Amino acid sequence: MADYTPPIRDMQFVLHDVLDVATAEIPGYEELERDFTAAVLEEAGKISAALLAPLNAAGDAQGCRLENGTVTTPEGFRDAYARIREGGWIGLDADPDYGGQGMPYLLGTAVGEMFVSANMALNMYQGLTHGAYSAIHAHGSPEQKALYLPRLVSGEWSGTMNLTEPQCGTDLGLIRTKAEPQEDGSYRITGQKIWISGGEHDLTDNIIHLVLAKIPGGPEGTKGISLFIVPKFLPDADGNPGARNGVTCGGLEHKMGIHGNATCVMHYDGATGFLVGKEHAGLRAMFTMMNEARIGVGLQGYAMAAAAQQQAASFARERLQGRAIGRPAAPDRPADPIIVHPDVRRNLMVQKAFVEGARAFAFWGASLIDRAARNDDAEAEALVSLLTPVIKGFLTDKGFETAVAAQQTFGGSGYVREWGVEQMVRDARIAMIYEGTNGIQALDLVGRKLGQEGGAAVRAFFAEVEAAIAGAKGGPLEDEYAAPLRAALSDMQAAAGYFLKRAAQNPEDALAGAHDFMHLFGHVALGLMWLRLAQAARRGLDAGAADATFLEAKLATGRYYMARELPATALHRARIEAGGASVMALPAEAF
Repeated sequence: MADYTPPIRDMQFVLHDVLDVATAEIPGYEELERDFTAAVLEEAGKISAALLAPLNAAGDAQGCRLENGTVTTPEGFRDAYARIREGGWIGLDADPDYGGQGMPYLLGTAVGEMFVSANMALNMYQGLTHGAYSAIHAHGSPEQKALYLPRLVSGEWSGTMNLTEPQCGTDLGLIRTKAEPQEDGSYRITGQKIWISGGEHDLTDNIIHLVLAKIPGGPEGTKGISLFIVPKFLPDADGNPGARNGVTCGGLEHKMGIHGNATCVMHYDGATGFLVGKEHAGLRAMFTMMNEARIGVGLQGYAMAAAAQQQAASFARERLQGRAIGRPAAPDRPADPIIVHPDVRRNLMVQKAFVEGARAFAFWGASLIDRAARNDDAEAEALVSLLTPVIKGFLTDKGFETAVAAQQTFGGSGYVREWGVEQMVRDARIAMIYEGTNGIQALDLVGRKLGQEGGAAVRAFFAEVEAAIAGAKGGPLEDEYAAPLRAALSDMQAAAGYFLKRAAQNPEDALAGAHDFMHLFGHVALGLMWLRLAQAARRGLDAGAADATFLEAKLATGRYYMARELPATALHRARIEAGGASVMALPAEAF
């Protein structure tokens, strides 16, 4: 199996040639000069390739072990996590007031891609810690921030998110975990949570659980949910881990993938918890963590695809089978590399076009998060809110498909554990499920996000696409890039119009098309990215850039996406406009 090679050149191209980050007029971006980002990415790349990737297969084979309530992570994970902590990577984009480096979220996204591609299971521990930091930073009291944030930022302590219970997943109004007020202002937390990533492990001195629970006597449903900090060890007067709290791991889930991450059943037996924010306002606070996690899961989707695509391309260049049509490509060898065959090329182009377009999409989304936070830009915040279910849903659906396509490149070897791509397929699968299944993402997009503020955000997206198309008019990219994107945008606008007409008359017509709309939206977004990537490549070639081969490859890959992938919008539109009657036709007992 080929080693992991960090895609630093591709990342630098998106950061500087497409997004032009150093002149983006976002506070902190002025520091993102090419030499600076190169230094950060190269160091993160070294850690990914030399430290994290070599532990990936072993971590998958060993998994985590639960003995006497204690979880042991796979061999090497503890030392690797310590190295990441010592390097300050967990706090790369965290608030300097709490020990973070204050770098833009965008740079953290680029680093995160490499860490996920190299070892998704290990990276999950720090990813959830970052989410807990964000929730407490946004909603915690000054005292909570002072106590917990420096330790989460440093990685000395880790964090989790506790939502799901055996009887409820998406419908959080059904949770039963209760929080009883105590005289000292704390709460006694009692209940069970399931599927808690990183709920128990041996990587940190303490684990800070963020737990949704209901205070007796509160409103019914989601309006009665509150959020609590429940530490594994209660901090003492000096802020060090003290007495063991009433929270334990009752079991580990036996999963399809991400074996190196401990997915736990957590028991809260009168554990001491501390309210975050106001009573009965927990869902809003938890959504800070959930929305960040959804962006992060979208990143996981394409990052696993990127790792698999890299392996597939390497295998296709080396594997000898058959002969090229016409004349042998390697006449001095017993057969030609399979990369000469058109169907293998098609498969590799599917992978390459998705990964590179998805990277640009994720980086653009991260820049919008920075713009919203650092410029207090309401329009950017609304746009990234609209894009969040697309980033999560589309990138993980297509990311898994891309990992499977990479596995197919290997033929029978792809089904064998030793080649590694089989693990990537298994690991990638969870991203379509957790942090809200992709069906939920589609419903959120169509049922909530599309019509917010009278559709202002989707109109802003339409304007982005229309501006890019107008900018290509009369130029060398008009026919092969702008024209297909214009057709795709027309499909999206027609589908959105259909929803507006049908939603009030028959909501099922709209909701039955939600998944197709999420994918239609995703294709238009990647089409927009490929137009921008092509424009940047064209500028480089016109300026006589030294890496002409790299830039020509970008143009060729973009042409493939526009010609063979983007037309999928017409299919999605047709399905949407077919309505919901055929979807809802059968009675439940007929399935």
